[in-house]
Amino acid sequence: MQTDHSRMPLIGTLKAISCLLIASHHLTLYGPMPDFAYPLIPDLIDWLRENGQIAVQVFFIIAGFLSARKLAPYGIPLVTDPMHVIKQRYIRLVIPYLAALTLAIGCAALARAWMTHDFIPNTPNFFQLLAHIFLLHDLLNQEALSAGVWFVAIDFQLFVLVVTALWLSSQIEYRFPRLKLIHLILIASLTVVSLFVFNRNSYWDETAFYFFGSYGLGILVYWASHKQYHLFWFTLLGILVIAALLVDFRSRIAVAGVVMLILGLAKQYEFLESRIMPNFLTYLGRASYSIFLIHFPLCLIINAVFFRFLPSQPTIHLFGLTLALGISIMGGILFFRWFENQPITDKMRLWLPIGFLASGTLVILANNAKSI
Repeated sequence: MQTDHSRMPLIGTLKAISCLLIASHHLTLYGPMPDFAYPLIPDLIDWLRENGQIAVQVFFIIAGFLSARKLAPYGIPLVTDPMHVIKQRYIRLVIPYLAALTLAIGCAALARAWMTHDFIPNTPNFFQLLAHIFLLHDLLNQEALSAGVWFVAIDFQLFVLVVTALWLSSQIEYRFPRLKLIHLILIASLTVVSLFVFNRNSYWDETAFYFFGSYGLGILVYWASHKQYHLFWFTLLGILVIAALLVDFRSRIAVAGVVMLILGLAKQYEFLESRIMPNFLTYLGRASYSIFLIHFPLCLIINAVFFRFLPSQPTIHLFGLTLALGISIMGGILFFRWFENQPITDKMRLWLPIGFLASGTLVILANNAKSI
């Protein structure tokens, strides 16, 4: 999930703002604190609960944009060994993800000891742990161990789908030289079908097909920025988004369309590298994945502490929400510095999955012993 945001401050800023919105969305959605604080800021809490999750679309657009930059700059696929590329992506996503989930399991166990609330994940089972390791928890209908981990699974599915499409298209074009732009046709077709079919049916929202409209727009706008008549292609992509909204208005697609055009124009006019963005937002953008992974376990503990040990007064719990957001940001920055931003070693690849399974098994055994 890391990107060189020092070279693209605009992307870092967009990711930072989106990450803060998603964290705030979860903080106002889960736990007793937002319910106690609700009388003081009802409009803000309602807005964050209803609209905060739309910021996820920003990450999908950016992910598609950066995937095009890495896998097919100038619209020419570079994927020659898809399994190696997919393996690299899996390791980059899963190593910090498993570390955060290990913490989430422990925080949930402690929170269950201090209070009873629907937002606390239940004690996991072993199959559930395995499903999380392979990012299959939603597809296998397993309860998530932390809020937002569906995004990690979908991001990986989208990446696998794009890598496969680009590799297949390059193989076809190699064997049949007269066939040109197969990769563009495949990506554009997947984007259109997602926007007009899959994204309109929640049945598909556990798969990459539901979200490929946003991801594909990010890819297409990156390629369009290298075209001779880029403004024409930007306009064409804008018309595609407007048509999708006219068929079925979805605010998430409207946001995706706006961010798509921002990135395309910024790339074309060299604004991606502009230094006018605040440094602290650029840095938060670098740490956004860590903040995203770590904020829910920290939210669990702070909710439990305030519920168990402090009076049920709106002012106190509003302070708790503010404190939780601040601790989530600081915790994410520390997690980024100490873990995500460190080189991934062979020991990490071996011991993190083992530690994750071991911690989950200990919680299962402790829960079984308690119920006897």
